[in-house]
Amino acid sequence: QLAESGGGLVQAGGSLRLSCAVSARTFGYYVMAWFRQAPGKEREFVAGIRYRDGTTEYADSVKGRWTISRDYASSTVYLQMNSLKPEDTALYYCAAGGPRLSSWHRAGDYDYWGQGTQVTVSS
Repeated sequence: QLAESGGGLVQAGGSLRLSCAVSARTFGYYVMAWFRQAPGKEREFVAGIRYRDGTTEYADSVKGRWTISRDYASSTVYLQMNSLKPEDTALYYCAAGGPRLSSWHRAGDYDYWGQGTQVTVSS
């Protein structure tokens, strides 16, 4: 249902764009979001976008640096990551959540997940 791509190794200060290819049924979901998980840490919310009106929300740690967007024609959700820092190193996941979401930041409320794509930022 969800397939991430675009991860890789980049130097601090650099940029990457992650893509999440979404099946037609899942693309109409209420909220599409990106989460990340670093080794030994819990999965954390990074950014989300509401399908209906394009409303976005970001974690404080990435606000002003990253942008989430969606493309209807290709059924893809993007995460443009600029000014990357070593602490951004993690496995990044795309997720789809329905109307039952009580909080965009709560991973357990999302219904579908991709396999993840690794982002490594060197200092």
